[in-house]
Formats: sequence, structure tokens, C-alpha cells
Amino acid sequence: MKIPVGISARHIHLTSDDYFKLFGDNELTKLKNINQPGLFASNETVTIKGNKGTIDNVRILGPFRDYSQVEISKTDSYTLGVVAKMRRSGILDDVNKIEVIGPKGSIMVPVILANRHIHISKEYADKLGIKDNDKTFVKINTEKRGVVEVVYKVSEKAYMELHLDLDDANAFLLNQGDEVEIFEVRK
Repeated sequence: MKIPVGISARHIHLTSDDYFKLFGDNELTKLKNINQPGLFASNETVTIKGNKGTIDNVRILGPFRDYSQVEISKTDSYTLGVVAKMRRSGILDDVNKIEVIGPKGSIMVPVILANRHIHISKEYADKLGIKDNDKTFVKINTEKRGVVEVVYKVSEKAYMELHLDLDDANAFLLNQGDEVEIFEVRK
């Protein structure tokens, strides 16, 4: 089965409380929708600061969540001088934090390297016998071909696509919207 690739650049998810600490009473505003239903890139950005450096213009994704986290690539972690652990979104046990700076203040937020995952709707996953966090392999047929293990991320509504960070996409010469092939499901 072939599915499209979504390339995830560095970004941040925030709770409403954390957002207001960074932006005061200013509202979160939509720049554009992203492929996953109900999610959007906002006009608002922050600066993230580590032990060695900073990165400006890190996009906030909306809507607000019940947890805050910064998602970066391994390359970003070198620039920032921070150790970010590979995690599934929202699994923030034992992870380091990074300073997030907005126009009205700064806060410390958990920072992760997001795991490779395939978004899939619950309805379609049920039809295929797939459960949340099941593993599979994806074959990449670019000039720098390869095979990677990924997990399924099942949610009520989802646009089916493989999410890779910028480092993975660059390693395989993948572009947003390219297709990859799922070829084995493991429990």
C-alpha cells in the first residue's frame, strides 16, 4: 500500500496556559490548515533556546493541547546544545526541557525528537486490524532508497500519511507528498 509523506519541521504544541504566558492576551491565529484534520499552522512563532544556541521563528501548531512540547530534529539538537530523546508525541516522562521565548515571557517546555509514525483513522485501522502503536516497515524508493520501521498513530480522524522529521526526509531525498510503500505490519 502506498501512502504520502508529510515532512515535519521543528514546531511547538502548547497548552492555552503556556501560550498566554508567552503571548499575553493575544489570540492564536491560523496561518493555514495542515493535512491532519482540525490541525493548523499558526501565524505565531517563538524562539527556542538551548545551552549552545537559539532558533527563531519556531511555528506553533494549533489548536491548543493538554500538554506542551517542542519537536525538533537531531540536527536542531546539536545547534541548540540540548539532548532531546526520541518519543511519541505527548509521552514526556524523563525528557529534557528547553527555554521557549515569546513576546510576553519565557517558559521551560519538554523537547523531543518525534518518532516516525503513520497517521491512520480509527475506522480504517479497524478494517485493517491495526492497533495504535503497532509497528510496520516502510519502503522508500528514492535515489537513496531504504527501509524504516515506524509505528501507527491511530486517531478518530486522520489523513493517512507517514510523518518523518526533516533529518529523515533529507537522508532519503524525500519531499513533502512523495509516496512510500507500507509492506509489513507487526504487532
